[in-house]
Amino acid sequence: MAMIGRKRLDSYASRVRWARFAIVVALVVVLEVYGRRFADPAFLQPPSEVVRAWLFTVIPDARITSALGLTVFQIACAYVLSVVFGAIIGLAIGSTTLARRGFFPLVLLLYAIPQVSLIPLFVLMFGLGPAAKIAFGFSHGIFPVIVAVVGGMSNVPAHFVRGARSMGASRLDIIRHVVFPNMVPSFFVGLRLAMTLTLLGVILAELYVSTAGIGYFTRVFAENYNPAPLFALIASLAAIALVFNECVRVAERRLSRMQRSMQGN
Repeated sequence: MAMIGRKRLDSYASRVRWARFAIVVALVVVLEVYGRRFADPAFLQPPSEVVRAWLFTVIPDARITSALGLTVFQIACAYVLSVVFGAIIGLAIGSTTLARRGFFPLVLLLYAIPQVSLIPLFVLMFGLGPAAKIAFGFSHGIFPVIVAVVGGMSNVPAHFVRGARSMGASRLDIIRHVVFPNMVPSFFVGLRLAMTLTLLGVILAELYVSTAGIGYFTRVFAENYNPAPLFALIASLAAIALVFNECVRVAERRLSRMQRSMQGN
């Protein structure tokens, strides 16, 4: 019976993958036809022209490839800082009821502020270099991590913590063996949101106050009504986001598998 259920699950997953592939192909075909027959070439180019621009305009240009590398570096730095400091602050706030009631509303208040309005402040503090983009991406990514950690800690059953304390577990042991395993799902939801918002923050900073990075060249191509390389850069951004999110997904899957194996033992 287990083998039959496994075969059915694999068959269903295969059909889902083929359905996704068919949807993507159909969308590309529709965009190709619309771009060639109906769209204004000054605003929209078909996917084939976008691929051509990516191969013959984006990749050969050393300035753009350097900008791609710089943007990836800035996103990675901002994301790592967001995860590390967000987890530390979230653990500090969620560790006690007093801290959660006193500081968590302040975090939510800061989270509600439109970050784009603070770009001039970041420029004054960090200048026009990569530090401003990293800091601005960090300001976007840290709040989802804090919220996810605090929310995950508040959902841990209280009797789990009391039981661990009664057996002499330290605070670090409780966080490692009781709190973290129970907050893995919400924690990784926060990591995914932080990844998206970190990328958004870095690109916004490059759009407004930069002479380098993907955001800068995106603005240049848009202002010059050059849609083919513009969409090629947008596709590159989408690919970067997919790679980062896939890394988070793999980490989540491996950690969940380790957690199940530890519980089984």
